[in-house]
Amino acid sequence: MSISNVTIPTPSVLTLTGIPGLESVQSWIGIPFCAMYLTAVLGNSWLLSIIRSERSLREPMYLFLGMLAVTDIALSTSIVPKMLGIFWFHVSEIYFDACLLQMWLIHTFQCIESGILLAMALDRYVAICSPLRHAAIFTQQLVTQIGVAVTLRAAILVAPSLVLIKCRLYLYHTTVISHSYCEHMAIVKLAAGNIRVNKIYGLFVAFTVVGFDLTIITLSYVQIFMAVFRLPQKEARLKAVHTCVPHICVFLQLYLLAFFSFFTHRFGGHIPPYIHILFSSIYLVVPPCLNPLVYGAKTKQIRIHVTKIFRSRK
Repeated sequence: MSISNVTIPTPSVLTLTGIPGLESVQSWIGIPFCAMYLTAVLGNSWLLSIIRSERSLREPMYLFLGMLAVTDIALSTSIVPKMLGIFWFHVSEIYFDACLLQMWLIHTFQCIESGILLAMALDRYVAICSPLRHAAIFTQQLVTQIGVAVTLRAAILVAPSLVLIKCRLYLYHTTVISHSYCEHMAIVKLAAGNIRVNKIYGLFVAFTVVGFDLTIITLSYVQIFMAVFRLPQKEARLKAVHTCVPHICVFLQLYLLAFFSFFTHRFGGHIPPYIHILFSSIYLVVPPCLNPLVYGAKTKQIRIHVTKIFRSRK
């Protein structure tokens, strides 16, 4: 995107270009994104209905899974409908404040998802390393408090990004965002003023959340596998590992995609811009789509209840 020497005051409307360089095929690109969105909404809604209807799934592990499902629905809904409006109906304009709201929602739900994965790792750690104390530690009250704390942490950490944009950036080079959704740095780079503080704070939030959560999750699983390998019975070891597999799959797909997207942006200067934008979009849309499929396939209790539902309908 070329930067003009002409500056304009804070615009009331911005324009999202979608995927620059692939405008001619954006309508086709919208089809898999729409399919992933429908899978995310329907799959996570079904998961929520199963957890809600079955009393045996009121354990902390499944309550956290329910929180993750709600977050996935909210995250994908914050992104995909507007994206499809650009791809299919060429509705590319968005109010400046609405763009900031979308940015806040996207990054807040990302932080919430990371926090829930951290809580799920700690739940598995206590369940495997201190099974006799698990019920006493992870009460429903604690699970609720963790959910509130994770949500507040995300909202409070991301909110200053809005304030810094509104209060520090008054002049802009352009109103065109070369992206398919309102992302923090995509908005900040439009500004004509000093954007260093905005960039530093964005990196601070990303590294604070990802760095802290990733470290604790990794340490938890190191302790979990050390405890598993000390179990005397093979069946007990396999059972403990199987309860962790879905969370590990979800954890890996989220953070591997995140790191791949980050390093592509950071070190892929020779890569075409549309590749960057495609990967950043996939990073946000794919996990909400795959999470219910992973838990549905890898969690025995959920598979049992799904089988019961299909048998009852025959």
